[in-house]
Amino acid sequence: MTAILIVLDSVGIGEAPDAAEYGDQGCATIPHLAEAVGGLHVPMFESLGWGNIPSLIPQGIPIKGLSPVDQPLASFGVMQEVSQGKDTVTGHWELAGLKLIPGFRLFPKEHPSFPEELIDEFQKRTGRPIMGNRAISGTVALEELGAESIERAAWIIYTSSDSVFQIASHIDVIPLEELYNACEIARKLCDPYMIGRVIARPFKGAPGSFFRTEDRRDYTFIPDEPTILERLYNKGVPVYVVGKIEDIYAHRGITESVHTGNNIDSQKQVETFYQEKDEGLIFANLIDFDMLCGHRRDPKGYAECIEQTDQFLRKFIPQLRDDDVLIITADHGNDPTFKGSDHTREFVPLLVYQPNTSSRNLGIRNGFYDVAQSLASYFRIDPIPRGLSFLDS
Repeated sequence: MTAILIVLDSVGIGEAPDAAEYGDQGCATIPHLAEAVGGLHVPMFESLGWGNIPSLIPQGIPIKGLSPVDQPLASFGVMQEVSQGKDTVTGHWELAGLKLIPGFRLFPKEHPSFPEELIDEFQKRTGRPIMGNRAISGTVALEELGAESIERAAWIIYTSSDSVFQIASHIDVIPLEELYNACEIARKLCDPYMIGRVIARPFKGAPGSFFRTEDRRDYTFIPDEPTILERLYNKGVPVYVVGKIEDIYAHRGITESVHTGNNIDSQKQVETFYQEKDEGLIFANLIDFDMLCGHRRDPKGYAECIEQTDQFLRKFIPQLRDDDVLIITADHGNDPTFKGSDHTREFVPLLVYQPNTSSRNLGIRNGFYDVAQSLASYFRIDPIPRGLSFLDS
């Protein structure tokens, strides 16, 4: 028996009740991008019941191109985040059974974002100067600071509305391994400040044509409580992870990992794990929605990612065995039609497919950790401290 958990990074479905507290009132990732491109063509998602979900949300917006179906193939619902924050780590940790209150520390958007003592110690330990030290889009950071960072052989340090300490450098000037080592140094320095992630952002190219490579790495704050990955692993259930999952969970509770850098490679690896492994959890994050489209405010590219994933699911789902379960959800929103370039506080969709099993309306789930509780139930291990299993409903 195999459980496949696929996180569509940033694919929110409508503003959460507390969206206004985050400055996100009016956001709705899927409905808004669908409207912007004239409708989505995703027959697999539609047959699974994606079009049924907006009606569950107060003031939910229909998804142009998708209609509700009378008998969806999957059980469908929507999840509301309980933890404080709207970043990748907070969302994934809650999916894995944790609750983060208070949330990770955030920093001022204007220069200087990070405390002087943190920056001074980072420069001292890495032996290089820094530039930036403010909230800025990654692509804008390269446009404005990339050339000078090459001249000075300096780090570009920046943050965002999330709790992140991001480090960019040109890989022809500062070797990739040196960047990774600097991130490990930064991770230790950032722990006392409770910063969610240190992120390596290597780039290449010349002024006017800089581009980020797929060699990104995330260095995550380590939680005090074991996640569902660790709980399964400790009970002898294999855990296979794809994409940036290994980084998000600090490489803990993992049997085998493949660090992919884009949706297509991640989807291929999910198929490979499924074909090669007899049982266990396969857990993947599909990053392109967020990294390439949400932050860059590209509705067309976002829609194309969703339609490509729909094609993947049409091919993958018929392979599933009767005792398998496929869970598809998201970790936060990132409405590409919304103001700014940051994540948005949203409900996330939930689809649960089990072959030859009647589908159900799972309603609104209070907490992403219902996913972890459901996995605990599915693999017959002890219940986790919070959440309700939707597989027992």
